[in-house]
Amino acid sequence: MSKQSIDLLSRQIRTDILEIAYETESIHVGSCLSCVDLLIALYYQVLSVRPEEPNWPLRDRFILSKGHAALALYAVLAHRGYYPIELVHTFNQNKSRFTAHPVWKNIPGIDATSGSLGHGLGIGCGMALAAKISGQKYRTFVLVGDGECEEGSIWEAALFAPAHHLNNLVVIIDSNKWQASGRSDEILNLSSLKQKLSEFGWDAYEIDGHDINGMTDLFYLVFSSQERPIAIIANTIKGKGVSFMENDNQWHNRVPSKEDVWNARRELVDL
Repeated sequence: MSKQSIDLLSRQIRTDILEIAYETESIHVGSCLSCVDLLIALYYQVLSVRPEEPNWPLRDRFILSKGHAALALYAVLAHRGYYPIELVHTFNQNKSRFTAHPVWKNIPGIDATSGSLGHGLGIGCGMALAAKISGQKYRTFVLVGDGECEEGSIWEAALFAPAHHLNNLVVIIDSNKWQASGRSDEILNLSSLKQKLSEFGWDAYEIDGHDINGMTDLFYLVFSSQERPIAIIANTIKGKGVSFMENDNQWHNRVPSKEDVWNARRELVDL
């Protein structure tokens, strides 16, 4: 995809997220907006998947461990061709399959149920180990939040993966520097995540989580010589793309108004 096409796609997906959040009175828009570009890089440039055959056995697996950003994943999967975007407009409503957190088998393209933070990386370890035992070549990717890395289960999985030589596992940390109640480094400072994971036995990298082409280049570089599990700390901005939402933690739990969506849309697609 050209840089212009990627930029237009990124803006459209952010617009969809905000419009659906307004219609369905849903929260977590800040966390959704921080990971949009990561999801685009994965689903458009990196993952080996077949939207027309979502259960293809050899597909790469993806787990959204920060399940509260489900709306971002649903929107990206819709644009990638798994289902019409109109279906996502039922998000978080009674009887909708598009639940507030992803549920396995509810929707095409969802490989694991997530929601309770800290569990996704352990599930990813299991999927990666299963691929090795069965001799299959698919890779497993897990997206976690930086605040989520305070969960003890993350570090149990971080020890497990190198110990079992899971060089088919990639964890991406959406490092937007915030969590529900404040700045991540003020609540429990985990710096440096890159150093910690390296010392645990991972090949760790740090990138700009909004540079889609840069992320793609890094993925292909590390895949060419992958001998250990890979950790990518992606520096992102909570609320990315909308000036009055960026780095404002009110948007962790705030539903956008009609005026908010109108103003955001002017910045995203009506410029």
